[in-house]
Amino acid sequence: MSPSSRDRIDLDDLWGREAARILERLGEVSSWEDRFALMDTLLARRHAAEASVDPEVAWAWERIVAGRGMVRIDGLAAETGWSRKRLWSRFRSQIGLSPKRVAKLVRFDHAAHRLVAGESTAGVAAEAGYADQSHLHRDVMAFTGATPAAVAGEPFLVVDDIAWPGAHPG
Repeated sequence: MSPSSRDRIDLDDLWGREAARILERLGEVSSWEDRFALMDTLLARRHAAEASVDPEVAWAWERIVAGRGMVRIDGLAAETGWSRKRLWSRFRSQIGLSPKRVAKLVRFDHAAHRLVAGESTAGVAAEAGYADQSHLHRDVMAFTGATPAAVAGEPFLVVDDIAWPGAHPG
């Protein structure tokens, strides 16, 4: 399975029985502006109806981000008092991704910003918790389709420092 197909979610999986009605309503609307307005309304309604995130899930999320993705999921589960399976299930249902996938993305994000800051690939791999440079290279290729050197030159990552000052090194 390719990285992009792993992250794809069918509308039925996301919206359940309501997916067919949504597709029908979108088909009845003639302009893109009206389609976007309809989706904004549906998403706002769904967001308002959703229960809040479990405190344990929010706490695990915060620990993953604070640890820059270098956390053991079974350790997080133990600290919440939940089983690993329960944390995995609740996290996936409330966040949309497994805690392991989130940790991998957070670690990648941190590494990508360090590359943009001009740090060496070997140094970034070691400091970001990758086994070696080839491990970092595989993640960068999987998430971006580019090499670490190419990602280091991507100007879009610099915007993060403007939007989120102090969030990343550099």
